[in-house]
Amino acid sequence: MATTIGLFDSVPKDAFQFGYGTDFDARKVSEALRLKKEDVSHLASVSVKSVRYDDAIPEQVRERLAEIANTMNLVAATFDGDVAKAATWFLTRNPLLGDVAPRDMIRLGRYERLRRFIINAMREREPQRYAA
Repeated sequence: MATTIGLFDSVPKDAFQFGYGTDFDARKVSEALRLKKEDVSHLASVSVKSVRYDDAIPEQVRERLAEIANTMNLVAATFDGDVAKAATWFLTRNPLLGDVAPRDMIRLGRYERLRRFIINAMREREPQRYAA
C-alpha cells in the first residue's frame, strides 16, 4: 500500500527555533550543523564570497538552509521535540546511511537523499498516521 506524508506535516513545529518567513535565521542552521562557508556555498550553488547571513543573504542560500531547517525540525518532531537529541542525530555517523553522519550527507550534496530517507523512516515509524 502506498503511503504519503500528511499535507500539513511538511511544516513541523519549529523546535530548533530557526524561525519562519522573515524571522528565519539561516545562520542558526549553519551553526547547528557546524557548516563552514565552503559547505554552504556548495549546497546552495553560490560562490563562497557571497555566503552571508545579513539582509543581503543570497536567496539560494536562504532557501536551501530553510529547507534543511525544516528537515531538522521534522527529525526533532520524531524525538518529541528534543532538540539536543535531534542535533546529536545529525552529527552522529549512522550505519543505515552508509556509516555517514546526516550532517555530512548535507555537506556533500546528498541532502535530497537524506530527506527521502527521513520521510521513509517516518512512514515506517508511524504507518497508521501516514497511510493513504
